[in-house]
Amino acid sequence: GVGLVMGLLVLVFGKVSGAHVNPAVTVGLWTVRKIGTLKALSYVAAQMLGGLAAWQLANFFNSGEIMSIAPKQFEWTALVAEAVGAFVFTFAIAAAIYQDLEIGKKAAVIGGGLTAGVIIASLGSSAIINPAVALANQSWAKAYIFGPIIGGVIGFNLYVLFFAPISALIPSKKLKVSKTSKEEKPSSEAPKKTASTAKVVSKSSS
Repeated sequence: GVGLVMGLLVLVFGKVSGAHVNPAVTVGLWTVRKIGTLKALSYVAAQMLGGLAAWQLANFFNSGEIMSIAPKQFEWTALVAEAVGAFVFTFAIAAAIYQDLEIGKKAAVIGGGLTAGVIIASLGSSAIINPAVALANQSWAKAYIFGPIIGGVIGFNLYVLFFAPISALIPSKKLKVSKTSKEEKPSSEAPKKTASTAKVVSKSSS
């Protein structure tokens, strides 16, 4: 179910904002320079405000406080599970982005990646893998804050390091400069050929 919802969000908001609903995804994209610092900060702020609003709305509907699902004490198992789940999720996002998939395929890959990540994380945690959702569930614990962020950073950077095409890593400005320099080479050689042919003509006329 959660993967289907994520795929739907990508279809609806993918071309508008990139469907950033997870601080771990935003931070991971920021580390691979796919998003600027100011935009990343604004996205994370919006995500956390959304989590806070969801928390209050859920309390209103249930007429009471939501019970926290986070462990009372810090557990390495939960942190590692959240990190691995977020790693799988963000690795799938990186694949969809760097392979430049069509919006429908991108939604399917990202939704499937989230489903796989949640299933894996559920083996050792509550499978939140989103700090904003942890806030909404009143489960604001270190494992559910830092675990997803660590996994998100590793997921994006490992994909870029081993699988991203070289062309995707070169800034567009450098590509434009290299193309223009290549195009200028034949034009610079043309006058030389013209000059040489002019000398041959002058010798033959004399």
